[in-house]
Amino acid sequence: MMNMRLRAARTSLASGLLCLWAGYAIADPAATASDAGSAAPADTPTASGAAPAATAAANPDGPAEGCAKGSENEGFFQRVKDSYLSHLNWNGGDPNAPPTLVVGGAEVPENNPPWPYATWNVGGSTAIGVENMYYNFLMDALYCGQGGQKLKDSRFTIYGWVEPGGNVSTSHTRFNYATGTGGNYPAAYSFEPNAVQVDQVALYFERTPDEIQRDHFDWGFRFTGLYGTDYKYTFSNGIFSNQYTDSAKQYGFDPVMYYLDFWFPKVAEGMNIRVGRYISIPDIEAQLAPNNVTYSHSLLYSYDPYTQNGVVSTVRLDKNWSLQGELSGGNDIAPWDKNERHLTPALCAIWTSDSGKDNIYPCMNGLNDGNWRWNNIQHAVVTWYHKFNSKWHMDTEVWYMWESHTPNVANDTGPGGSDLGTAVIAQQYSYLNYGAPSGGICKPTLVYCYTYEWAAVNYLNYEFGPRDVVTWRTDYFNDARGQRTGFKTRYYEFDLGYTHWVGDTIELRPELRFEHARDVDAYDNPTATPGAGRNSQAMIAMDAIFHF
Repeated sequence: MMNMRLRAARTSLASGLLCLWAGYAIADPAATASDAGSAAPADTPTASGAAPAATAAANPDGPAEGCAKGSENEGFFQRVKDSYLSHLNWNGGDPNAPPTLVVGGAEVPENNPPWPYATWNVGGSTAIGVENMYYNFLMDALYCGQGGQKLKDSRFTIYGWVEPGGNVSTSHTRFNYATGTGGNYPAAYSFEPNAVQVDQVALYFERTPDEIQRDHFDWGFRFTGLYGTDYKYTFSNGIFSNQYTDSAKQYGFDPVMYYLDFWFPKVAEGMNIRVGRYISIPDIEAQLAPNNVTYSHSLLYSYDPYTQNGVVSTVRLDKNWSLQGELSGGNDIAPWDKNERHLTPALCAIWTSDSGKDNIYPCMNGLNDGNWRWNNIQHAVVTWYHKFNSKWHMDTEVWYMWESHTPNVANDTGPGGSDLGTAVIAQQYSYLNYGAPSGGICKPTLVYCYTYEWAAVNYLNYEFGPRDVVTWRTDYFNDARGQRTGFKTRYYEFDLGYTHWVGDTIELRPELRFEHARDVDAYDNPTATPGAGRNSQAMIAMDAIFHF
């Protein structure tokens, strides 16, 4: 009944300036989390990575440039301690530093920290024209050892985070894995009310291609493993999906990203080709915790496609325009799942203003026959980012989704008076109505019908300082046939979120959330029975993200 699967480096020495007082250089983002400004797609992390400061020669066999003299003679754990403390002492970039620029383009619009992006999010690719290499205190400790410069020059990094979270909610029932309802549902990701859990433990292994230079071909890769309660929202059918579909485990593991990147600098102003499993192309939000402005997710994001296995090409035509083309096996499907995979193309255009303050990103994120199968949603979406000034910016997204020949769960003409639409779903999937293969609520006389939904979300964001931001989210979601949430209703959701950074390695994100289902009692309703739940829900929630 729920469709849950989701979407996550940044840092560079883009300006080449060292923040000596913090004990390391601030790096710029370019992949969904960056430091002192750069580009950032919606499939990467957050926090600021950078090299330790001080002075050292750039000897390939010695410590990296910027490390303290003699750092290679210290033990590894001592270097980890020193690096961690320097990251905790970070208090923002140099206010007099010149702005970071996209190569051949405009000024990078934001900084990370405190935002989860520096350039406006672009999925399926690293941000072309900025430094995308991300690292935090763990890599700093490695860079300041023997051979650290050689390791840094290789562009290979390891990083991740641990994210515990919890909430206090007006809902009290437990989440029902059999129906996919109850608890805080359809709010995501905190589906269990009045609980504390480990949402994500994430570990990245990656090499980022250098997409600033245009002299030579380059390549990269990423493998991301995720463990925690959030695996429920990221898994693809056929990729460890039995943890949820067969066993309903609260905690599980998902290899949420594994891909190769290929950089062709001579094609137009540069082309990135990504092959493997990656975060779905559009969207303001993403599955990986540091890629989001708030702890919880909008309803709009919670019910659209999360990942694809396929090939996506991103070509920068000039400083204003880029194009993306994709061919995948469908939404949230393993490529070896012969029964559910379906060849699905996608096409996007990306426009950025000369100033870099506006970005419009329309996509047809998957278009095939549209017939009902595992999450075979046809997804037309557009995002718009606008920066008002140095303190204020907003993010807006609108989408329309549809699916045809969907089993009608309101049909009661099956054998023995059973629900025929429900029976069709139950025959094909081990869990009834728990996620992507849910049916629609249509006229009772129909066995199959056309289902659709549309949604809009707006983030209004304000930056107090280099470590503090506040955001107000307004969210509308019309599940016109009940095919995404199991409830045929219109939803309204409002969220006030605050993010505080401790240095550039710990994020604290408290929030207040209120939501309302206008037409049915969708909240606190574990049996999905009319009259068994509530129309509204309020929640106080918070997470902490510990980067390494």
